[in-house]
This record gives sequence, structure tokens and C-alpha cells, in this order.
Amino acid sequence: MQKKISLFLLSLILFFVPVLAQAQQDITLSSVEVDLWPEFDRPTMLVIYHITLPDQTSLPATMSLRIPAAAGAPNAVAMKQPDGALITVPYTQEADGEWSRLVFQATTKDVQVEYYDPGLQISGDQRHYEYTWPGDYAVDAFNLEVQQPSGATEMQIKPGTVTVRQGDDNLNYYRMNVGSLTLGQQFQITVDYKKSTDQLSAGSVPVEASGPLDGPNTGVASMTTLLPWFLGGIGLLLIVGGGVWYWVTGRQKGRPQRELHRRKKPSESQTADSTEGSNVYCHQCGKRAAVGDRFCRTCGTELRIN
Repeated sequence: MQKKISLFLLSLILFFVPVLAQAQQDITLSSVEVDLWPEFDRPTMLVIYHITLPDQTSLPATMSLRIPAAAGAPNAVAMKQPDGALITVPYTQEADGEWSRLVFQATTKDVQVEYYDPGLQISGDQRHYEYTWPGDYAVDAFNLEVQQPSGATEMQIKPGTVTVRQGDDNLNYYRMNVGSLTLGQQFQITVDYKKSTDQLSAGSVPVEASGPLDGPNTGVASMTTLLPWFLGGIGLLLIVGGGVWYWVTGRQKGRPQRELHRRKKPSESQTADSTEGSNVYCHQCGKRAAVGDRFCRTCGTELRIN
């Protein structure tokens, strides 16, 4: 009976999960901003998604997003908080052909996903990369921006029209406003440029990492990351300090207890009484006699021993 119930529940799960996932896929995203940073802090392409959910989205919302299978695990899946902080969230990842699918719960309307795509081709001083939006969601406003690597020349982004701006990091950014995309509609571009060195942009410009400051792979520690370690360190110090205190005070308290215990031994009490002499006193001068005396050692009077 129990086995039949388990099979029934499993069937319900297998039936409803795809339905729920499909319902979430029907969401039209308000905007998707894609950042492509070639050779930023690795000799690959850093892809960053800034996703905004519609205001009417009921949270938490299950999201399913594909990234290239060759990218492996994402660099970060995070939610932007009202104060601007990025907090990473759990996710599951499963193979889906040439893609891998990330499934996670969006707890805020601003989502950030990052991954490193090894698809950046490097041949001498020539660089080539092909990017594809897989069309997992319909999007009201899809935009893309490519960072020109430090030392790169002859940047080309095709097809489409781009505008160029200079960032605070003194690097050029090539922006493309694509517009709306329907569910299942893919978007593709190619990025080509020349670069004669292997120098990474992160090592030559004063910019902060885009990834969540508490993410496991960003290489940057924030208070969100350090707090559990800090508290754990304090707890460890308290445990060690408490153990040392207990050991020291235990030794200090143990000595008197062991000494008191020794004083209560009957054999020791009897020995102490026997060394103090007898209970015979001289009837003449009152001096207490020692064991075995027959005459008083003070006045010489013969003792009256019973």
C-alpha cells in the first residue's frame, strides 16, 4: 500500500513540475540586459544577464534558463535586493543537449546570472565569439552590450547597429538595442577583434567585479560572505576559550577537592592521633607525657598510668 502511494505521489510530481515550469516560461520578461565581457578576468567570455521580471509577477517565481553546456556551472545566480546588494540563491542544473538548464526561485524582480563561456576562439591576435540567446522567455526589451577588452582593436559586432560609449573604466562599450523578442525566438551575434597580448582587462582597469559579492566563484569577499565565517570563528574561539577555562579552573578546583578528600581518610586520622602521644598527664605539674613515659619529663614525678 505504501509503495502504491509513493508511486502515485511521484507521478503527480512528474506531471505537475513540467506544467508549473511551462507556466513560468509563459512570463514575458520586462527586460533583459546582456553584458559580454571578453577576456575580462579569464581568457574566456564572461556573460552576464540582468533580468527584470514584470511588476505583476507573483514571487517567488520558478525560472528556467539555458546556458551553454560547455560553460559548466554558472559563476553566479543571484537576486538583487532593494538596497542594491546581490544575494546568491540555490539552483539546479541539468543537461539539455548542447545547453544546460538552470532552474531556480526568483525571490525578487531583479535577477542576475553569470557564466564563463569557453567559446571565445583565440588564434594568434584574432578573436572570434558567437553568442546566442536561446529564447527561453519572451522579452519586452532586449539589449546587449559588449565590453572592448584592454588592448583590443578593430572591434566588430554583427549583425545590427551599435552605439559606442566610454565607461568609467576607460574601456569602450558597444551597445545594441534589439527590442522585443517572442518566446522561442533566438537572437545571435558575432564578436570579432584583434588583440596582441594575453593581458586581461581586470588587471589593468579599476573596475569592480560584476558578480554577486557573496558569490562562491567571484573571488571577492563581502560582509555577506564573511559574516558566517566571522561568526563561526568567534564561536570556535569561545569553544576553545571555554575548554581552556574549564581545564584551568578544573585543575584549580580539583586540587583542594582532592586534598580535602585525602584529609578525610581514616588511616591518616589515626596516624595523626598516634603521633601526638598518649592522654596521660602529670598529676604534679600537669605536663602531658609522651608515649612510653613512666616519669614526668618536666618535674620527675612518677606518672600514674592506668
